[in-house]
Amino acid sequence: MMRITDLHCDALFKMQRDPKLSLREADADGKLDVTLERLREGGVSAQVFAIYVPEDKPMEPQTALHQAELFWSKVLTEPGVRLIRTAADLEEAERTGALGALLSLEGVDCLREQWWSLTLLYRLGVRLLGLTWNHANWAADGAMEPRGGGLTRAGRRLVNECEKLGILLDVSHLSERGFWELKELATRPFFASHSNAKALHSHPRNLTDDQIRALIEADGLLGLTFVPFFLAGAQPARIDDVLRHVEHICVLGGSSHLAFGSDFDGIETHVAGLAHPGEYPALAEALLKRYPESLVSGFLGGNATRFLMDNLPQR
Repeated sequence: MMRITDLHCDALFKMQRDPKLSLREADADGKLDVTLERLREGGVSAQVFAIYVPEDKPMEPQTALHQAELFWSKVLTEPGVRLIRTAADLEEAERTGALGALLSLEGVDCLREQWWSLTLLYRLGVRLLGLTWNHANWAADGAMEPRGGGLTRAGRRLVNECEKLGILLDVSHLSERGFWELKELATRPFFASHSNAKALHSHPRNLTDDQIRALIEADGLLGLTFVPFFLAGAQPARIDDVLRHVEHICVLGGSSHLAFGSDFDGIETHVAGLAHPGEYPALAEALLKRYPESLVSGFLGGNATRFLMDNLPQR
């Protein structure tokens, strides 16, 4: 079975809303897409767990800290799970067959432009960070903010502070203008954790061909997502819709920069045949019918592993 890296899930948010939930199948009670059993069944070797502060409480730092605590108490305490903060951690997880768990922050509203809070989250394990969710905050405009602004002065400082700490920047929810401003400012590769190709389906959260080419040029990474309404207009979305986006990225020259960020537990409807991580083998089988094993191995995990090995703090 191929080893898979998934760049985005929202299990922490669900576990915060319902304290009875855990990653164990019995405790998940059918309410979680992501469970340990399903991750192992699907061959997932590394999973990114996002801290998401909902839009009705965007400025509450305690919400973010609570989800960070859940990452430590309900994810990292499970047998066979290893915290990934450095390239050395990831290498050791790969060597031992552990499930690597990474922590990300989806939108910085809750940091309130307090730089100590960024440092604290770094110390708690955050290594991936998106400046915005869909709307505007103190750092930048999100992809669905009508005015379409870019980075603020504080947002520019945030980019610099993240690069100094070793936090990788995620552009999936960022406005298009913010994307281009970040590209000009960034001195290190950046990535999109869960976005698709706008040329195939015009949704504000998808990336234009020029943005995708810029990610490739920056030696970044694009995690295609399984959000049905990012994939296609007609519903239900199917695995073939995912494959269309894969092919488009390959045509643009991104075969070695393509990965997946499912958004499991952040979506209420699913791609037919891709309802949870245990169904990743169905995607792998479909990919292998079109692409050589060497490319498919890269799509599913190899490209993301290389990106993380190259760009996480080394020790």
